[in-house]
Amino acid sequence: MIISKRSAAAVCGLVATLAVGLFPPAAAAADEPTGQPAPKVDLVLDVSGSMRTRDIDGQSRMTAAKQAFNEVLDAVPQEVELGIRTLGANYPGKDTKVGCKDTEQLYPVGPLDRTEAKTAVATLAPTGWTPIGPALLGAAQDLEGDDEATRRIVLITDGEDTCAPLDPCEVAREIAAKGIHLTIDTLGLVPDDKTRRQLTCIAEATGGTFTSVQHTDELSRRVTQLVDRAADPVVTPVATEGAARCADAPTIKPGLYSDRETFSEHRWYRVDVLPGQELRASVSIAADRAVNQDYGVLLRAVTVHGREIVRGSEAGDGRTDVISAGLRYPKPENDDADADEKPAAEAVCLQVSNAFSAPASVKTTPGLPVELTVDLVDAPDTASDVASFGLGHGWWLLGVLALTGLLAGLLWGWISRLRIVWSN
Repeated sequence: MIISKRSAAAVCGLVATLAVGLFPPAAAAADEPTGQPAPKVDLVLDVSGSMRTRDIDGQSRMTAAKQAFNEVLDAVPQEVELGIRTLGANYPGKDTKVGCKDTEQLYPVGPLDRTEAKTAVATLAPTGWTPIGPALLGAAQDLEGDDEATRRIVLITDGEDTCAPLDPCEVAREIAAKGIHLTIDTLGLVPDDKTRRQLTCIAEATGGTFTSVQHTDELSRRVTQLVDRAADPVVTPVATEGAARCADAPTIKPGLYSDRETFSEHRWYRVDVLPGQELRASVSIAADRAVNQDYGVLLRAVTVHGREIVRGSEAGDGRTDVISAGLRYPKPENDDADADEKPAAEAVCLQVSNAFSAPASVKTTPGLPVELTVDLVDAPDTASDVASFGLGHGWWLLGVLALTGLLAGLLWGWISRLRIVWSN
């Protein structure tokens, strides 16, 4: 089990500095118009027959989805243009050709009339097939327009696609290959293993996220988060794949990266750090399925020869959606280097490990979602900076604890001897 460090000051300092370094304050006020095109979101809702199943908070999946949609529509930011597309809402028969074309735009993407959108959703009843592939193609067409606009598809379904050979994973890859900056996020309502794998594949193809949903409030909260993310877009993670050892690790540059890590796995990445630079890194691992209530995450920076430079870790024993850790490594200037020589970079290996486990009934594959943030900034040159002073390194804290323990031991021994003398 990975042990959590209990230094609140160190954690707060790390988070604050990392946030400032990665996201400097904006020069303009947030309320001022930016001239950017309105962000667009298309909610794609499964209305197939299986949505009648009553296993979400004692009600049907369709009822839970409608309730969540009402809450989501109330919370949509004013600047977002939102639309709703359905799949499996109209055809109850057994003709595959007809059932696999059953997708339509329920509410067009544009300025939101909340009352009209809610009325349209209220009319839906579980009906037919699950043509996810055709629905994704239709949603991509719904969002066509200004290439500079943020575009997001949020797919909510309780099952895998029933209209093969049009594989929805391949459809998502084709959408991503067009380079239109369209992200697909997927939410599975009480998903089985096949559904989980397919929805994960769809999301990963475009840099999106997959979320397993068991309760109505989870659905409402997650869809609202995704709509808000479109309104205030973040950097889309770059899909990468860490190696099993440092020697084979991919070299990555400053940015945001996504990966998958199975339970209790170690993954490695390499970063080149020049003299006078400071490496700042953080990692988040999401628990997208039921996990045991004893977990941890570790982020280590080591040399290519295996010597640990610095580490960050966090652990817990309660329910969590995500757990994060971070570190800082300032590399000092090389004062002996020739001024005309180009400074040589140091290859630093980042190890990401987790101590998650799960009940025997829970599938451990695909792995847990990992987001790794890497940044390189100018290294601090004053001793007042916590990284320069050594707070980011384990030896500083260890030295303080050792000295404190020594002084406490001496003081306690002195007091004990005085008590013995007085008692005599």
